[in-house]
Order: sequence, then C-alpha cells, then structure tokens
Amino acid sequence: MPFGITEDEQAILETVDRLVARHLPMAAQRQRDADHDPPYELLKELGAAGLLRLPFPEAVGGLGAGWETVALVQERLGETAWMLGSLFNRAVGFGGMGLLNYASAAQRADLLPRLMAGELLFALALTEEGAGSDAAAITTRAERTASGWRLTGRKIWISDAEAADFVVVVARSDPGSARARGISLFLLPRGAPGVRLSQIPKIGNHCLPSFEVVLDRVELPEDALFGQEGQGFAHLGQTLHYARAGMAAATTGYAQFAVSLALEHARTRAQFGRPLGQFQVIAHRLADMRMRVDQSRLMAQHLAARLSAGAPTARFASEAKVVATECLQYVTHHGMQILASAGYHAESDMARIWRDARLYSFGEGSNEIQRSLVARELGLDIR
Repeated sequence: MPFGITEDEQAILETVDRLVARHLPMAAQRQRDADHDPPYELLKELGAAGLLRLPFPEAVGGLGAGWETVALVQERLGETAWMLGSLFNRAVGFGGMGLLNYASAAQRADLLPRLMAGELLFALALTEEGAGSDAAAITTRAERTASGWRLTGRKIWISDAEAADFVVVVARSDPGSARARGISLFLLPRGAPGVRLSQIPKIGNHCLPSFEVVLDRVELPEDALFGQEGQGFAHLGQTLHYARAGMAAATTGYAQFAVSLALEHARTRAQFGRPLGQFQVIAHRLADMRMRVDQSRLMAQHLAARLSAGAPTARFASEAKVVATECLQYVTHHGMQILASAGYHAESDMARIWRDARLYSFGEGSNEIQRSLVARELGLDIR
C-alpha cells in the first residue's frame, strides 16, 4: 500500500480504477477526444460508486470524507482519465459546495441529493468580454421584476453550458454599487427562454466544450437567487477555493501520466545503441519532471488538509493552483521534447496532454492573478 494511504482510501482508489477500466479505458478516451464527446453519462456512474458523496457531510447524505481523501481521488482520476476527473471536479466544486455552503434550504434539499447521485451538472457563467481576470467588472444585469428577476447580458468561455442542468450566472443585481458589491448569483435552468448558446472552437480540452451564452431578458423566479443577494462575489471566492483545490490535485495526476509516458519512451527508445534514459541530459530532464510532480502533490495535499481543518485557504489555493498548472506545462513541454516525433503525432497521448495543459495557467483565475493574491498576503501593495 502506498505510503500515507489508509486501507479505506486504497479501497476507494481501487473503485476509481475499476470504474475507469470498465467505462473509460485509454482507447475510449482517445476516441472521445477525437470526437469531442464529453463523458457526461458517466456522472451517474460516479454517483452510483459513491464518489460524488465523498466531500459532503453525513448529515446531508454524504460520506464525510476528508479533503485529503477527495484529493487522492481527484489525482487518480487526473492520472487515469483526465476528462472524467475534470467532470468530477466540476460536479463537486462550485455546484456541490455552493449548494452546501450558501444555497437556500429548499435548494439544498432538492438539488444536493440529485447532484450526489450524478443526476445534475452545474456550469459557471462568470467570464465576459471585459470581465475575466477582473471578475468584479461584471456587466450582466439582474433586474427585479414583479415575479422575480430578469437577466440580460453576454457570457463567454462557459464550460458545459449546453449540457448543464443549471448554469450559475454571475450578475450585477445592484447597478449603483461599485465593483464587487452588488453582485449576485442565479440558478439558470437548462432550456430557459431567452438563452442563446454558440459553441467556441478550441485547440484542446475537446471533452470540455465552451460556449458563448447570450441572456436576452431571461425571466427567473424569486427563488432562482443562489445565496444571499449582493454577496455573489464573496460566495464565488469561497467556492473557487474548492475548485482550485480540485484543479491542483487532478492536474498533478495528469502531470504524473505525462511523466509516465516520457519515462516509458526513454526506457524503450534506443539511439546510438542504448536507451534514451541512459543519456544524462534525458535522465536529468526526467528527474526534474518527477520532482515537479512531487512538489505539486505536496501542495495539493497541504491545501486539502487545510480545507479539512477549516483553516484559511486563500493563499494556499492560489499557490497550489499555480504550482500544479505550471508543473503540467513543464512536464508536457519536456515530455514532447523527449518523445520528439512520436509525441508530435496527432494521435499521441503526450500531444493531447500538451494541448490540454495550456488552458490551465489562465483557467480558474490566471496565474498572474494568483501571484498577485499571494503577494498581497505578503503585505505588498500591488497596483
């Protein structure tokens, strides 16, 4: 049994491995990536296996596992089936943790059991043309009506918007308030009148489709408000800590997969009469790749431990996100160099990871913003 893993955690990881082997072996992953076919139907398999219940308290039907255990699952899914690990993170991140931490009692009672069963998918509609890293610059409007709310605006780069049962829309509910004040969250159900979707073509992450979402005077009932009115920015900041923790853990697993591919190639590919791995320049490159993954794993587990303990996590979430995503870019950059032409083949697994990796240093909050958050924790006045 690997060091530091309990018997219960080992059993959970074996459940993950069986699920992936049965429903998403590597050949199926390659085909889904080629076909741009997300494995949304496997949410129910994650639910049936109990994996989506892990982070939630027993009082609401969850398993009450610590975040350290959840991080192990996220890393294993990242290593064995990234597209499924990414889906797991999106289910339990801003959707599940939002329901747990700030949804109304009625929303929580109705939606959280369905989410844990794998019956619901949430998407987050935050980014706009002028509001990405500067999330407080939201211009999408939420106006009060006699029966509830009216949403008007345009969102871009919204993952899963077409398949999601609910899109969590970030909108300005008090236009008189400046910046982060007056922003609220709303649950937009699939198929609501006045919503137009257009898919955005991308160079990677083909099983994470992104959309432009136009909201043309979309009418919502009063109970579509998600959390407290005017507290959307604070709610979002709280939830993104869980999302970044999931990204750090799963990205670590994806990076480990890339290192394994490069190591196998270095052991089996011969040049000048000996395996590539016997050349010091290649051996040192692989050692650096492995050290980056180990550093990323330690950061992800430290963040998970702080989440479990209820300790402050803002700085550590930013740090873990930066370390993990830049680790992934580092190992895929050098992995492509080690594999050379074999990696540049259109059907190469390394090429797929390399393409996917480029998103994550600016997705879920750019790494420049994360560094600024860390610097402010150091007491530095960044302008």
